[in-house]
Amino acid sequence: MTLADHTLHRPVGRPAGAAEQTAQEPLSVGPALLFCPGDRPDRFAKAAARADAVILDLEDAVAPDHKQAAREAVAAHQLDPARTIVRVNPPATSDFTADVNALAALRPRWVMLPKAGSVAEVDRLVAAIPSAKVLVLCETARGILAAPALAAHPDVVALMWGGEDLVADLGGTSSRGEDGSYRKVVRHARSAVLLAARAHGKSAIDAVHLDLPDHDGLRAEAVDAAASGFTATACLHPDQVGVVRAAYAPSAVEVERARELLDAAERAGSGVFAHDGRMVDGPLLRHARTLLARAAAAAPEAAPAASTGEDPSAAPAAPPAPAAPPDTDVRPEKETVR
Repeated sequence: MTLADHTLHRPVGRPAGAAEQTAQEPLSVGPALLFCPGDRPDRFAKAAARADAVILDLEDAVAPDHKQAAREAVAAHQLDPARTIVRVNPPATSDFTADVNALAALRPRWVMLPKAGSVAEVDRLVAAIPSAKVLVLCETARGILAAPALAAHPDVVALMWGGEDLVADLGGTSSRGEDGSYRKVVRHARSAVLLAARAHGKSAIDAVHLDLPDHDGLRAEAVDAAASGFTATACLHPDQVGVVRAAYAPSAVEVERARELLDAAERAGSGVFAHDGRMVDGPLLRHARTLLARAAAAAPEAAPAASTGEDPSAAPAAPPAPAAPPDTDVRPEKETVR
């Protein structure tokens, strides 16, 4: 039985697991989403070639006096619409109105709404861009509390959270403690958004890691995100993409154990059974199917072809890059999400 067979087959009488719903994931573009400033069209194709999906940013990554140029560049992009997300400015700003007016003719498939706090704001975005399916960013106290209602909206496909904007909204000064881990209120917000998204069958996106050279910290957070149920992690720099992809891809040992568990389930038939010294029931089989589905999605032949608008031979998808000093022009000082 192949890995794909394992992800789709289940013993008679056993409930369908999360892996069997993978094809129905609302935002099924891959685990590494890369932000790109909207006023840097020279980078659009390169970002799209490196990541599973690119987020063309009209908000924090763009200086106020570059907003109009960014709108014009994003409205004219030639990237694959299935793997391109546009982040507009917050709904309470005049820039939001200018953004949606500029994007109306483009008819983008995926639009990210920052600082979302109410269903009415999603309605406003969809009314302006009827083609859009919305990724809402819950990054204020209001947004975290509204996460369940936002996730229930029929035009919302994914929820993402942000820690730095949340802490600023709370009147705090830092999202992390001295040991580098998130503060309790930030961890609570992360969990609340994940629970709201998955309770309504929507995708969940983990926040960016601001410390660009800290690949170990990013890897640990992405591994936890994948194990917890997030479907993607946002990246600020191309060097982070390979780290995230590797973190979401199960190891060979995990894949083999999952295969062995499902083979044992086939032999056992229905009901609870013992395997490797522990009792196994439905939830553990669902874990195994989800892991195998992620392994299948991470296989090279499953990777989507990058539609960049350039000669593919001139802009190939680069392999995961080793830790290196980040490109200083990526504007890390401009918080992109968290």
